[in-house]
Amino acid sequence: MDLIKGFPATSQDQYPLNVTNIIKHSVRNYGPQEIASRRLDGSMFRYTYADSYERMQRLANGLKKLGVNVGDRVGVLAWNTYENYEIYFGVPGMGAVMLLLNLRLTPQDLAYVVEHSGCEYLIVDETLLPIAHAVVPLCPQIKAVVVITMPGKKMADVKTTLENTYSYEEILAAADPVCEWPLMEETSAYAACYTTGTTGKPKGVYYSHRDVYLHSLCIGMNTGMSVRDTCCQIVPMFHALGWGLAQAATLVGSRIVLSGMYTLDTLDTLSKLIVDEKVTISAGAPAIFMPLLEYIRGLDEKPDLTGVRLLSGATEPPVAMMKGFWDLTGAEIIHAYGATETTPLVTINRLMPWLEKELNEDQRWELKKKQGFAVGGLDVKVVDAIHKDVAHDGKTPGEILIRGPWITGKYHNAPGSEAQFTADGFWCSGDVGTMDQNGYLKITDRVKDVIKSGGEWISSVDMENEIISFPDVLDAAVVGVAHPKWQERPLALVVLRADAKGKVSADDIRDHLAKTFAKWQLPEDVLFVDEIPKTSVGKTDKKVIRADHHDRYSS
Repeated sequence: MDLIKGFPATSQDQYPLNVTNIIKHSVRNYGPQEIASRRLDGSMFRYTYADSYERMQRLANGLKKLGVNVGDRVGVLAWNTYENYEIYFGVPGMGAVMLLLNLRLTPQDLAYVVEHSGCEYLIVDETLLPIAHAVVPLCPQIKAVVVITMPGKKMADVKTTLENTYSYEEILAAADPVCEWPLMEETSAYAACYTTGTTGKPKGVYYSHRDVYLHSLCIGMNTGMSVRDTCCQIVPMFHALGWGLAQAATLVGSRIVLSGMYTLDTLDTLSKLIVDEKVTISAGAPAIFMPLLEYIRGLDEKPDLTGVRLLSGATEPPVAMMKGFWDLTGAEIIHAYGATETTPLVTINRLMPWLEKELNEDQRWELKKKQGFAVGGLDVKVVDAIHKDVAHDGKTPGEILIRGPWITGKYHNAPGSEAQFTADGFWCSGDVGTMDQNGYLKITDRVKDVIKSGGEWISSVDMENEIISFPDVLDAAVVGVAHPKWQERPLALVVLRADAKGKVSADDIRDHLAKTFAKWQLPEDVLFVDEIPKTSVGKTDKKVIRADHHDRYSS
């Protein structure tokens, strides 16, 4: 981009937009605000912003004693806990880079990330030591491992084969409670996440302090978060900075609830946490919200979540899910879109007041499915194969390109990845979508997932969501499978509710799809399965599905 320098301003432009200033100013303004963190046994640990800030300073001073310097990468394997919240500010505050490790990756992939990033220090939750035991022997450069031990437990009592291990709590207890934070230049790396990518090795995205500061402002502005909100961190904090909620909540002084460790088998505890702590805003993927809704359906007394905003990302939220939360609990599902490379917020779906007046109820629900409008600060466009803008008619598909202050401009040390960036600075997302006349973006597929049948395109995303709208369906996935005559044909995998198994046929699903899809678009095969393969971040793993069924139509 060619920048033009105008008349000099008199502003303090050298004052850095760094993340340390978020926590410093928030503690000044909201020091007594509560942070509540769910422990493994279900009990709640509670303290304040001010309490947390002292521990962040102790953490920074303690890590300095271990030898951590400005620019060093510190890997983190932890749950959504108050210690992880402290790490979010303490590690970058001292000038190091917080390397968030996806604990769902294989040890080999994690070791690659640790090696590729140059990480020399690890902070790991005691319950995640088995992962560290598998990874650290593959990474000889690791100098020290800090263990977040169970409450009241000493390091001497922790069973581990790792050398040079230290207790998180003991480090904090021995450290000075006041830290002289370095005034970090705002373009310095704050944290790093590695893409889980379905092809090739994970690629490193390094977020700057400026990036995260501006993104936090954007999240706060577009969600309406305030000091009167209670924000629950459901998204794993290793996944794209936990979608930026923790930093944004801190910036505006919201009460913070940290969900600790949870699984799809413990949704009762997650539901109880949301109700008991009077949560007003959170975020998650349909992979979490759909089972949570199903759990709520089975309750005799439904929780009252009137006024609660639940940001939904990763995949398109089915209308049935959005209606279900609204009708059963009063909670609003708000669709948003982003990626690891975008920090992640790119679009958010809020209904413009003039559209609310123009549209009927069914039309409003259809609009709420879309990814939404691009948030202020970002350039977003939809282009054809030669990168020419397509019509904003809500019908013409193209690849989504994104540019802005919190969008990655390159991958760390990744030769060959240059093709994902245009000469004028846009990141090529690999997502296919449309833009309507009101600026609402609608993703129809990934470039690699679009089904090409007889020269025409079929949206797997739209077909999946239509299947999920069938009352007896819990989850669905649609992929294109090679076909000798039509190039590709759709294959649908469907998960039924327990009481519907054996009662719903493939023809029932096709008849349902026929209401919105042409006959030639309908899947040849509909397979009923117990579960849909998912990636480490909860998205449908279509690579695995295609591999498992690659020859289904070959005859």
